[in-house]
Amino acid sequence: MWNETVLTRALGIQYPIIQAPMAGGPTTPELVAAVSNAGGLGFLGAGYMSADSMRAAIHRIRELTDKPFGVNLFVPERDEQVDLTAVASMKDHLKRMVPHASGVADEIENVPIEQPSKDQFVKQLEVVLEERVPVCSFTFGHPTAEEIEELKSKDIYVIGTATTVEEATTLEKMNVDAIVVQGYEAGGHRGSFLGFDESRLIGSMALIPQVVDRVSVPVIAAGGIMDGGGIVACFALGASGVQMGTAFLVSRESGAHPEYKRAILNSRDVDTVITTAFSGKPARGIRNAFINSMQHYKGAIPPYPLQNALTRPIRNWASREANPDFMSLWAGQGSGLSREASAGEIVRRLVQETEEILDRFTRIMIK
Repeated sequence: MWNETVLTRALGIQYPIIQAPMAGGPTTPELVAAVSNAGGLGFLGAGYMSADSMRAAIHRIRELTDKPFGVNLFVPERDEQVDLTAVASMKDHLKRMVPHASGVADEIENVPIEQPSKDQFVKQLEVVLEERVPVCSFTFGHPTAEEIEELKSKDIYVIGTATTVEEATTLEKMNVDAIVVQGYEAGGHRGSFLGFDESRLIGSMALIPQVVDRVSVPVIAAGGIMDGGGIVACFALGASGVQMGTAFLVSRESGAHPEYKRAILNSRDVDTVITTAFSGKPARGIRNAFINSMQHYKGAIPPYPLQNALTRPIRNWASREANPDFMSLWAGQGSGLSREASAGEIVRRLVQETEEILDRFTRIMIK
């Protein structure tokens, strides 16, 4: 059977379909539980969450399902020297973008200029260990060897995220259990952690088989996968499972803003771009007025997570005003194939499509 892979056996799930851990609100406990209850693996995107909020969400997920699920964390990056001139210039530019938004200019001006702390990550990791979350994945890098060993000692399955062969082999050396291989088509933040330039924007069709050829752990394909055809293609390339984000963004259980969902449902294949405008880190989303304005900005964009903090007042205001022109509308290149349904129904459709395609291939081969 197509769904019996090394990944499904290791995770104790029925189908090798993983709901991507989209941080910032879309992956509600209800979404996570619905995907797991349907036989896939639901994932909580906890990158921005406090330890207490994480713990509460994990408890809620366990109220809704007794199936395996995962939690994703952002690995803190090394400190960078803050360019105060660039920060001041960015604040001025952002304040001019929404001059009539009450209180937003003051919020932008008062964003603290501070380096990211590893304290939050350490506390998040403690929650994962204490709650014995079945699966934990990481983006923007990897934990220390000691931290990975501690997770595995609690029978927690550890997944890393790679955007190149080099990153994948690095993760295997760190002793992760599996690797999400993120193609160029993927929505949201790039998981790159060994530098970033245009040469590292590799499509799934080229990247997946090269990683499969170089590592011995299971590979989970991510990027542009929206239907059964995409799933079959990824398995043909050697993947043991797929991770899908945009496909679940418009589900009824998703916490994405209604205007965000509407933008995805109305999007076309050419509507997404990779930008650093919202967070200071490359991410793929639907082009809007904010991204267009930032393309004409001549100054330097402060690095992540500082730029993310600077733009947060605008994004929060846009959410309150239901104004998608200033929201971060993360989505992959397959967004035009999105389907509005419950998360459970989306999983069932994916399974049905995959089986129909494989059955068709079998009948063709027999002939």
